[in-house]
Amino acid sequence: MVELILFIVATVVALVLFDWYIDEHSNVHQSNSRAFAEEPRAERCYSSCSIFTVLGFTRDEIKTFNAFRDHFRSYAEVTSAMRRAGLERMRLVVGVDFSASNEWQGRTTFKGELLHALKGGAVFNPYQKVIHTLAPAFQPFLHNQPVYAYGFGDVRTKDYDVFPLKPSGPSCSDLEDVLAAYNHSARRVQRSGPTSLAPIIRRATDLVRRTGLFHLLLLVTDGQMKADESHTRRALVEASRCALSVVAVGVGDGPWRALEEWDEGVTDRVFDNFHFVDYHQVTRNAKNVQAAMALHTLMELPDQFQTILRLKYLEKG
Repeated sequence: MVELILFIVATVVALVLFDWYIDEHSNVHQSNSRAFAEEPRAERCYSSCSIFTVLGFTRDEIKTFNAFRDHFRSYAEVTSAMRRAGLERMRLVVGVDFSASNEWQGRTTFKGELLHALKGGAVFNPYQKVIHTLAPAFQPFLHNQPVYAYGFGDVRTKDYDVFPLKPSGPSCSDLEDVLAAYNHSARRVQRSGPTSLAPIIRRATDLVRRTGLFHLLLLVTDGQMKADESHTRRALVEASRCALSVVAVGVGDGPWRALEEWDEGVTDRVFDNFHFVDYHQVTRNAKNVQAAMALHTLMELPDQFQTILRLKYLEKG
């Protein structure tokens, strides 16, 4: 009988100690999570849900992303919603990926054709479609300011420089002019690589520091990065110290490992300054492709812009 009582007591004590251990472990984990979230060097100052609240989405709609495809019927509705969320103006830089991987990255999504294939004067390939689709959405925020347009990954610039899409220089009057400059370059550029986003991110960072104004860098890329991606990671960290947001639109078959990682995983940035959009996924079942792309591309900008203001990166608020 005594042995049975001792066994029962020992069992109860063991269960109590185990329960206490679980609680302590859980508290430590939560504390570490808060410390990481509050770490100044990895400040994730914005919540991607805040704009959705402004736009009237429910939590379930946010989770499914279906609302992005069907909630808006026109550019006017999208741009009006973005203004309500706090974004009024921006400067725009466009970067286009001319690396050799574009030759085979359209096997599934572009019927095996070169992603830069041209067809007369038609808006035909995915690079053209991204630029053309987003032009009306960006235009109201540009206030007639020039758009700077560059290519990268060709035989001359490879993974260490960029080149202007227009022979006369990088300045374009608007995104339709960028599209015309892209068409000119796509007919002449020799594709090479390897792909690195570091040079175009650094070029945009230099523009921000020279002007003291908020810029958006719009990258259109097949996402097939070079094996050593440390240069791009460092460029993103450096860019997080100025008023620059980066949106990468992926075209082609993927996979998007590096772009998805940079969207969430570079924790030594001052703020999360990078957003990835899968063009084919967004547009596949969209009722209004233009509105869907506009919202997906712009949806994190208001929160990023507010973070930039809080960090006092701009000369004028």
